Amino acid sequence: MSQKKKIVVAVTGASGAIYAKLLLDNLLKLSDQIEKVGVVMSDNAKEVWRFELGDSSYDNYPFTFYPKMDFNAPFASGSAKFDTMIIAPCSMGTLGRIAHGISNDLISRAADVILKERRKLIAVVRDTPFSLVHINNLKAVTEAGGIICPANPSFYSLPKTIEELAQTVIDRVIDLAGLEQQSYRWNDLP
Repeated sequence: MSQKKKIVVAVTGASGAIYAKLLLDNLLKLSDQIEKVGVVMSDNAKEVWRFELGDSSYDNYPFTFYPKMDFNAPFASGSAKFDTMIIAPCSMGTLGRIAHGISNDLISRAADVILKERRKLIAVVRDTPFSLVHINNLKAVTEAGGIICPANPSFYSLPKTIEELAQTVIDRVIDLAGLEQQSYRWNDLP
């Protein structure tokens, strides 16, 4: 197997806290493939999590959490060699700042670092419909090397719960991050 991953997880205030929770749950399960996980959450992300999930369970994860303005966090510099950043969910405001190189907080700075170092940035955008401004920002981040992974669940695994449905998005994110997992694959027999 390849070298263990150093992953930044950013959680913004877009609706879809379930995606952040499932991502953190999955990273825990895959810890044998991961050297380090650093997490940064916006203030709105914490509010959305509490509102949508009814708790503050983000406090229960054993990962290192960094304040949103902590520019001393290791992944604020390319020298720390974090190889993957996942923003889930990714607000269009965050995406716009990333697209235009505006590093006004740790999330946008870390994304800027990942892109400039030609490492893997995965943005799980969670807005609809897209305006032309959004589309241009999606294009700019893609052209800079980022991966746009809209939070569009799939149905061919016949999910039965909201969690199973949201997990179809996180399964794609885990694959994109280069982690090995057991998950439903197209045309798998039950």
